[in-house]
Amino acid sequence: MSRQRILVVDDEKLVCWTLEKLLTEEGYHVKTAGTGEEAREIFNTFAPKMVLLDIRLPDANGIDLLEEFKERDEDLVVVMITAYADADSAVKALRLGADDYIGKPFNLDTIKHVVEKTLEKKRLRDEVNYLRREFKRKYDFDNLVGNSLAMIQVFKMIKVCAETDAPTVLILGESGTGKELVARSIHFHSPRKDAPFMEINCAAIPENLLENELFGHEKGAFTDASKAHKGIFAAAEGGTVFLDEIGDMPLSMQAKILKVIDNKRYRRLGGVRDIEANVRIIAATNQNLPELVNEGKFRGDLFFRLNVMTIHLPPLRERKEDIPALVRYFIKRFNEEYGMNVKDVSKEALDCFMKYDWPGNVRELRNTVERAMMFEQGEYLSISHLSPEIKRFAEDISPSPQTEEPVATKTLTRVDQGEKHSPQGPRKRDESAGMKYTFLLPEEGISLEDVERQLIEQALDRFDWNQTKAASCLGLTRDTLRYRMKKFGLLGKKATSP
Repeated sequence: MSRQRILVVDDEKLVCWTLEKLLTEEGYHVKTAGTGEEAREIFNTFAPKMVLLDIRLPDANGIDLLEEFKERDEDLVVVMITAYADADSAVKALRLGADDYIGKPFNLDTIKHVVEKTLEKKRLRDEVNYLRREFKRKYDFDNLVGNSLAMIQVFKMIKVCAETDAPTVLILGESGTGKELVARSIHFHSPRKDAPFMEINCAAIPENLLENELFGHEKGAFTDASKAHKGIFAAAEGGTVFLDEIGDMPLSMQAKILKVIDNKRYRRLGGVRDIEANVRIIAATNQNLPELVNEGKFRGDLFFRLNVMTIHLPPLRERKEDIPALVRYFIKRFNEEYGMNVKDVSKEALDCFMKYDWPGNVRELRNTVERAMMFEQGEYLSISHLSPEIKRFAEDISPSPQTEEPVATKTLTRVDQGEKHSPQGPRKRDESAGMKYTFLLPEEGISLEDVERQLIEQALDRFDWNQTKAASCLGLTRDTLRYRMKKFGLLGKKATSP
């Protein structure tokens, strides 16, 4: 057991000695104080996680000390020690933040149980608060990546829906565009953020079970209903119900959802009374709801009740300008999750990403980056571990065969002992620096990475892909050459000179 620090404050020495001995044997680190002043001094240096505090002290009131300690450490666990005659004081202490109280005379087993139970409640409370913070961080606006005009509109709609506490929100978009992420972002930025967020996939649950999942049932509602069961609407009281894939919801259930929206009431299976529903409903679908309405597969009245605050999520192919930011966001995220150190994405891989249409949208991009990072050994995400569907676009990126003299041959000219002249006159050879070259930049510009790749391929071709000789020719170490070959997807490739 970890040695949790406990401070015992009581003016009876026998009580202090007994509690110190008992709790020390249980594995706690215990200190005692007999007065309020002594308790303050120990509190400052000991920093206890729990205080067992007597209400009546010779120089202080335990209630005042409680307020003082809680002001210094709001997470402090405080259990009051009181005589039964001071029950009113104990109740007041509970209102001021005490976690429990123990009446005198007390049983030692009771003390052990109260201490253990109270610290466990504190641990669970801390864990819940941590998970809530993580959930809010995970579904913060920062995780919705993009600065395209389409995404700016999405951000605005999320903000409006969250702040106005709109009773219904409809999210439309293809699979993988992030509908659930938007739904959670609305919830966690709304006044309902501290209440539950409950989701259900309407397409994944059979029709005969869906009503039970949503509304629950009363005892005896059907053969196996041995006790009452609360549904999602009851579990989400005060919070949000997210109906994913609502386009696949059966018509009979659509009528019941419409009743909840209109009347804020629902009825459990086997029930005889309506139950109030204090929830916000967020629905999402990848289907064309107006078309389903025309086909008689979706209720028009439900569509019009949902289609008030509507967020349209654009497919990734329509906002490709967001791809670089998304890729770098995923790289950062997976670096944190998996303890990796991939610095960035290579130009070739990013160009492939930009040319691919991403039928699976952001979800497919995320999975692609995650898979590539699992295999990547270098500092940059290369095309080596991309799927064939994406990698095939590398052919369009590679320099195309040219009928005229290659760019590198045209623009990279050796200047040797003044044989070539610049407008300022001949350049002399610097023996200490080696041979000098001048690069004549084309008016239309050029890609440095394309030049680097061409030089590496030419050096490899010259020496029949002998990496040691090619590295020496380029003034590189063999390891550096291999790193750059991997960067350009040349490792394992064997080319021959024309």
